[in-house]
Amino acid sequence: MPRFAANLHYLFTELPFLDRFAAAAEAGFQGVEFQVPYDYPPAELRARLDAHGLKMVLFDAPMGDWNAGDRGLACVTGREAEFKASLERVVEYGPALGCDTVHVMAGVVGPGMDYAQCERTYVENLRYAADFLQRHGLRVVIEPINKAMGIVQGGPSYTTQGMHGYFLNHTAHARALLERINHPNASLHLDCYHMQLLEGRLADTLRENIGLLHHIQIAGVPGRHEPDVGEIHYPFLFDLLDEIGYQGWIGCEYRQRATPGTGSAGPRAMASRARGSSRRAWKSSPPNSACRHRCLPGQGKLSASARRAVTAALLLHRSGLRVIHRWTAVARRLPCRPCGAQISMSSN
Repeated sequence: MPRFAANLHYLFTELPFLDRFAAAAEAGFQGVEFQVPYDYPPAELRARLDAHGLKMVLFDAPMGDWNAGDRGLACVTGREAEFKASLERVVEYGPALGCDTVHVMAGVVGPGMDYAQCERTYVENLRYAADFLQRHGLRVVIEPINKAMGIVQGGPSYTTQGMHGYFLNHTAHARALLERINHPNASLHLDCYHMQLLEGRLADTLRENIGLLHHIQIAGVPGRHEPDVGEIHYPFLFDLLDEIGYQGWIGCEYRQRATPGTGSAGPRAMASRARGSSRRAWKSSPPNSACRHRCLPGQGKLSASARRAVTAALLLHRSGLRVIHRWTAVARRLPCRPCGAQISMSSN
């Protein structure tokens, strides 16, 4: 099963940003991601990562002036020099944080801009970035993002439901651009939330693009909330990713619906969503604070028959909480081998 990383711009937002590292580790995450590390010195961020045993798995290249509406610079004709200079900051932060993957944001195609020219600029800039960052051990990824929605009004910094006017909107376009960029250090990053809004066909798209795929993110649709809420059946997709051999991280980039202060990263929020449901749910008893997420599938710790069942719980096993689970094939109690917790299916 793929590894899960907490997106610290979206999760634990009841806490100051620098306190979210501890919260992520306590919730059982072993990796974190966030879009904008540049608000803090790299040494400060690295200290938080090391103190809590966390791996930094993804951040974004500088996006320009966020408050002025910039959402990246790669496609913006006339700002090529600014784009290239911004990559120096990526080199400053990537190795310092122990992170080897950077999302290079495309930018917005504004009124009066020539889309074909933006595409040419984008290809040239991405080719340059892939080559330049490869020398520093950093892989470039590109991501299709829906352009019908924008920032979360009144929400935490850098949280969005989409990006109005964003240049890159569909997987097929991203694939075609990667073919034109034609560089081994440029890969695909897919967010299942955007994919569902833009095109559907999640399973087919993941299968068709596994050779290019380097990073995935998840959230529920609609609303970009917890992944156990909405129309996407993530247990099926997680099994598919196992089947097709995906080895990367999955970023939990969703907006919590739980009350602030209740431990936002999904465990308590998902549990609250499951209460009162007539569907079957999985729960772990007793709470297992020592498990620390290592008992999840894919770590080689669970029996094969437990894999599908516990997948639906995401990272919840160690918290002793209930989550919606749609698999019904496995109904007996299943032990987590290293910690001995019993995982059982029940009806609400």
